[in-house]
Formats: sequence, structure tokens, C-alpha cells
Amino acid sequence: QVQLAESGGGLVQLGGSLRLSCAASVSSFSSYNVGWYRQAPGKQRELVVSLSVTGQTDYADSANGRFAISRDNAKKTVYLQMSSLKPEDTAVYYCNANRFDGLYSYWGQGTQVTVSS
Repeated sequence: QVQLAESGGGLVQLGGSLRLSCAASVSSFSSYNVGWYRQAPGKQRELVVSLSVTGQTDYADSANGRFAISRDNAKKTVYLQMSSLKPEDTAVYYCNANRFDGLYSYWGQGTQVTVSS
């Protein structure tokens, strides 16, 4: 039912670190391009970083150098390691997975990340 389940969000101090996890309940997880998006109040949902089935990554300028995406296909899990967090990183973070052939697309329920100053 719930194909993507996120965890790891919470409150963190400016400059701190946080790791988000996204557990996938899908068949052939290695066939999915994955990514993390975020949405702040009153803002559009935006790409943070994506990771293709071939290993290619695409980072938003705001995340490049501070965030890192990784995946463990055996565990069917996607991670987002965040460091040097800023208040402007405060948002609901969503996990996304798209099968390479476009047959299936899923979104997580979102997890709140709040960075205090």
C-alpha cells in the first residue's frame, strides 16, 4: 500500500546534521530512479537531489556540497545525508521513486525537517 516510507526528520540546530531514510516496498527497486524533494510553506516543491539507476546524481545548487544521496538496493532504502544545515533548509522532505521505463511513480508521505537558529 505505502510504497515509500520516510523517517529521520526532526528538529536540528543550525550547522547540524541529519540523515533521512526512505524505505521502499516495491519490486525491482534497482530499476527505479530515486530522489529527494522538499517543500517549504508557501513554496513550490523543488528537487533537492536525484540519483539515477546508472548512478548519476543531480543536485540543486542549494544542496550541492552539503547534502548527499545514496541508496542500498539490498535494503531497498534511499538516504539523504544533510550537513551544515541552515534555517532555509526547513521544509517537508519527500522521497520519490520512478521506474526507469516510466511505468510506476511513487511519492513518500513527507517528513518535516526544521532547522533552528
